[in-house]
Parts: sequence; structure tokens; C-alpha cells
Amino acid sequence: MYTVAGILDREEYLEKFSPLVRRMAHHMLAKLPASVQLDDLIQAGLIGLMDAIGRFEEGQGAQFETYATQRIRGAMLDELRHGDWLPRGLRKTQRQIENAMHRLEHRFGRAPSEGEVAKEMGVPLTQYQEMLQEAKGYQLIYFDQTDDDDGGDNYLDRNISDTDSNPMERISDARFRAAVIKSIDNLPEREKLLMGLYYEQELNFREIAEVLGVTESRVCQLHSQAVARLRSKLRDW
Repeated sequence: MYTVAGILDREEYLEKFSPLVRRMAHHMLAKLPASVQLDDLIQAGLIGLMDAIGRFEEGQGAQFETYATQRIRGAMLDELRHGDWLPRGLRKTQRQIENAMHRLEHRFGRAPSEGEVAKEMGVPLTQYQEMLQEAKGYQLIYFDQTDDDDGGDNYLDRNISDTDSNPMERISDARFRAAVIKSIDNLPEREKLLMGLYYEQELNFREIAEVLGVTESRVCQLHSQAVARLRSKLRDW
């Protein structure tokens, strides 16, 4: 796969690793709001792939796919950082949902239903479900986000970037891990199943929809609601 000059054959590697770009784009898109376009991520990823092909040198201590994955992810993150992909309204919507859940959990001593959350927020159930749909992607995670929307917090670095450092150091704390496990275990049964299928079994929303017998958009709503419950329970951390 190298030319006479000893460099990678660009066309051959582009053809071979383009599917990797698409897989990474789809995986990252699942963690982002609906305002982010798949084609934009793919285009940025292809630029990262071409950069990897141009820079990679045999014998530099890394497999090409490992090296390319880092370059592709980096290019996608740069594209997201340069775009206005996280509207302030999404932050406000998610915070309203979390606050309503927090109040109801203290009032009832249990996880509130969708109808109860909608009533607490003063909106129809259908509007609440639309808010959950729109909140897709803001939530991951989740756990170390500051309460100051203007505080310069870097959501991408904390929640999507895959670097040598651990962006969620608090998870290493045994007490926090126990709190997370307990919070997940206390989720309503269907939401707990959904979280297991998504994060442990690594099924996508379409596959989970088939398991649960609901639509993919409904899975998105339930996922947003489950994460909002977790954020509400773990806000003290």
C-alpha cells in the first residue's frame, strides 16, 4: 500500500478507511444535538483521514488505523468547536427538565412520570416529549458539567474527545461510582434497560427501538429523560 517513494497510496487508503469515517461520524452524532449535520462531520473526518495519510510514516510506532482514528476524531471536534452547534436554548431546556424532576423526586420520593414532569413544567405532554427530542446530545455527560452556562466550560473536551487524559476523573472516586450505579438502578425499568442496551451492549437507537417495540424517536426521548434523571440525582457531585 506504499508507492515507490515510500508514502501511502492516498486513493487506496481513502477507499479503505472511508467507512471508518462514516462509523465514527454516526457514533459521534448520537451524542450531539439535532442541529449537527452528519455530512459536516463526515466531511471533516475525511479531511482528517487525508491528513493522516499524508503524515503517517511506517515504523513510527503506531498502526495506521489507530493513528488515523485520532486524526479523524480531532478533525471532527475541530469542526464542532468552530460551529455554533449547541444553542443556548438547549441548555435552558435541559436545565428546566432537570429542575422539574429534582423538585418532583423530593416531593414524591420516587421517579416522576412523564405526565407529572410535563405538568410541573406547565406544558402539554406532547410538548414535553418534543423538548426531550430536541435535547438529544446535550446530555453526555453529564456528571462534571458546571452550572455556569457562560463559564467557558468545554463540553466537547469533557464529553466527546478521546485523549490520554481522563475527562471524567470523578468517576474514579468510589463514592461517585456507587452513586452513579445506584442512580441507574433506580431508573424506571424501561429506561434502565435502554441505558444498558446503549452503553453496555452498544446498540444504536434503531436497534434499541426494535428491542423495545417503539419508534427510534421514542428511544431518543426516553434516553434524554433517563439522562436528565441521572443529572438531577447527581447534581451534588
